[in-house]
Amino acid sequence: MSDKKKAIENLGRRHFLRNSAVTGVAGAGLAGGFGAGALMSSHEARAAENGIEVAPGELDEYYGFWSGGHQGEVRVLGIPSMRELMRIPVFNIDSATGWGITNESKRILGDSARFLNGDCHHPHISMTDGRYDGKYLFINDKANTRVARIRLDIMKTDKITTIPNVQAIHGLRLQKVPHTKYVFANAELPIPQVNDGRDLETPDNYFTMFNAIDAESMEVAWQVIVDGNLDNTDADYTGRFAASTCYNSEKGMTLADTMRADRDWVVVFDIEAIEAAVEAGDHETLGDSEVPVLDGRKGSKLTRYIPVPKNPHGINTSPDGKYFIANGKLSPTCSIIAIDKLPELFDDAIEPRDTVVGEPELGLGPLHTTYDGRGNAYTTLFIDSQVAKWNIEDAIRAYNGEEVNYLRQKLDVHYQPGHNHASLTESRDADGKWLVVLSKFSKDRFLPVGPLHPENDQLIDISGEEMRLVHDGPTFAEPHDCILLRADQLNPSRTWTRDDPYFAETVAMAEADGVTLESDNTVIRDGNQVRVYMTSIAPQFGLTEFKVKQGDEVTVVVTNLDQVEDLTHGFVMVNHGASMEIGPQQTASVTFTADRPGVYWYYCSWFCHAMHMEMTGRMLVEKA
Repeated sequence: MSDKKKAIENLGRRHFLRNSAVTGVAGAGLAGGFGAGALMSSHEARAAENGIEVAPGELDEYYGFWSGGHQGEVRVLGIPSMRELMRIPVFNIDSATGWGITNESKRILGDSARFLNGDCHHPHISMTDGRYDGKYLFINDKANTRVARIRLDIMKTDKITTIPNVQAIHGLRLQKVPHTKYVFANAELPIPQVNDGRDLETPDNYFTMFNAIDAESMEVAWQVIVDGNLDNTDADYTGRFAASTCYNSEKGMTLADTMRADRDWVVVFDIEAIEAAVEAGDHETLGDSEVPVLDGRKGSKLTRYIPVPKNPHGINTSPDGKYFIANGKLSPTCSIIAIDKLPELFDDAIEPRDTVVGEPELGLGPLHTTYDGRGNAYTTLFIDSQVAKWNIEDAIRAYNGEEVNYLRQKLDVHYQPGHNHASLTESRDADGKWLVVLSKFSKDRFLPVGPLHPENDQLIDISGEEMRLVHDGPTFAEPHDCILLRADQLNPSRTWTRDDPYFAETVAMAEADGVTLESDNTVIRDGNQVRVYMTSIAPQFGLTEFKVKQGDEVTVVVTNLDQVEDLTHGFVMVNHGASMEIGPQQTASVTFTADRPGVYWYYCSWFCHAMHMEMTGRMLVEKA
């Protein structure tokens, strides 16, 4: 064994201070915990050296989009500062913006508005020719089997789709080329087909599906039934193949049952063959759903099953388009699958394991792999609490019997890392500058805040030969994954446009009422339904008083006439659970019942002017 390899294997968490902090690698992380005063000057010097110091008034080089985990939202961070810029509500209720409260957001949520929770895992950005195009971000909800789309021009959720016939959407990735036509989504947990009370105690009749959602319409295009379960997924750079891990090929109903086999598999989907089968009518429908369902179980021409060790979790496509890399979780290895061998596999010219061209041993609990675009891979080791940097081509050479050390470095992270993500790594443009590691535990890294600890997002400089930990950041409620793209790849709007489809239905309602939203301040009564139209311009609402009767259903529509960037108004009706954000040139509406007589004030909730506190009005509710 080489001296270098021995040194790598000897690295451990217990040596973190000796091997990292003393050389300045982890100054930023320790500055938030013990020894902060002594290390502060070292931290500042290291921040400047590594280029992570973003001074007041300066802008970050990258946007980062974080899944909000159990909060059901998406968070926007600047990289490398790791400053949180915005939160985008998706599957949650958000009183600041009125998401889940306003009529516009309820229309988007649709029938699923009845759910008050979400569990976001995997945010991914739409692509054209394998490069981020900055148009959409997609995110899953494992808790309630949904997929959402966020418009990145306004940073708002604009579509939510509930996936039929399945439960627990987990792994989610996008078609990369020629553009993001499909959002690929794995349903993790097998259920009876149809799930209407039949086969409750017959797990042999449980199945799950690989799902394709049309990225523009957000309708489910087709579903493919598979053996076992489905975990994570990714797509290739030809547009033909997608691949998913299966950690429960046994289809076990208990923990012990899911670990019986020494190997599980990666299932590969031939997208072109699936589309042809749909076109030919070679499918069925299930229950009340009209979505085409195809059979992709073993023996199907639509899929191939590649055995890999054991309970694999993440699967990640290398940015050069050559490999799918599946991470072993209960095996210390990753499996390198050569994408150029997949056509032969589907032609039955080779065996499934012939597509595996490398299986490097990296450490305990490999979960996810990301890339620097220079031929190196970075894999999180959950049990070892480390990131392993390794060279893909060297690992293939070692698999073929050469004496070569593919491991480049192991770096301690804190603690139990799950996802990691390097800058631009899901695209052809992976630039190898920054690596974010999302650690599930923080333990001693931050001030104690009670039994529930924050998680720890860590920023690592990977621009040189050695990884260097430069920042720790506490975060709440398990942000599961993230994605980074250059700031110039996005062009967010500064104000709304009056013809934006986001509030088109509310505009149509006003037109039907004969109301000009940009100028009219009026009340329309239709039986016990009252529509109150008002403008807002800092620091005054167009209506400062209106009268309704007890029991009326009241819809308040506010149009913000301010044209100044960052001049947002709010509307809150006191004691009625109604609040919303109204950005510059936006129209928003909220509906509630005036169920008690009396005087009720409304006010602007977003600070907009020196006279902001005076921006109020009254709703007068007469007794029925």
